[in-house]
Amino acid sequence: MAKLFVYDAYTNRFTRYTLRENDPMPYAYSTTLTVREFRGSSSADVLWTTTAAMEAWNLTRRRFGSAIPVGYAFKRIWEGGHGTTSQHYAGVAFDTGQRLSAASRRRLHSAAEASGAWGYVEPLLMTPTWVHFDRRYGRPACPNTTAGYPTLRRGSKSTYVLILQDALNALGYPSGTLDGIFGSATETALKAVQRSFSLTADGVCGCQSWKKIASAAVGIGRTATVVDK
Repeated sequence: MAKLFVYDAYTNRFTRYTLRENDPMPYAYSTTLTVREFRGSSSADVLWTTTAAMEAWNLTRRRFGSAIPVGYAFKRIWEGGHGTTSQHYAGVAFDTGQRLSAASRRRLHSAAEASGAWGYVEPLLMTPTWVHFDRRYGRPACPNTTAGYPTLRRGSKSTYVLILQDALNALGYPSGTLDGIFGSATETALKAVQRSFSLTADGVCGCQSWKKIASAAVGIGRTATVVDK
């Protein structure tokens, strides 16, 4: 069984689900994407995504017209496997088509681009044996990039807040929960880790805070302070 958070930017709300591995993902078209497929190689008990990512999946799947094998989708930041600003940790990125022929991958790439629903479809030259697309949102905190995470502060609500809470918890600065809502406990934990990194302890997770926190948390593995509730 998996606990799943789905964030809807239109209503600014999370919906929580408890699902079996072979259950279809909420909002995904028919049974084109199961929890197991979305999980990929992650062994975490709690997963998350957004309605926008599922809608983008649906549009791409309909355009492609056949099954899309998923190699990697969701990862918790402490599980690693991707870069420090990976959208996989936000639950909105998919590495697909690993079992398809080169011609089918080109067709899948075209379908993803033609959908107009993804924030980024990686050029095929950069992904010779798979097709990557993601539904990132929000302006990155760091300038001159389109790949980073947005600035977060008290009152923020998103899967990026879940990444921050997850990283803080893993690093031993407990946010008190894992709910995607930037409240007082998350702010206190963030200020504590900012002080430990000799940053201004303003409780705002901007460019430098993201760099320090993500670099420290990516791939460190499940620690005793990781939260799954």
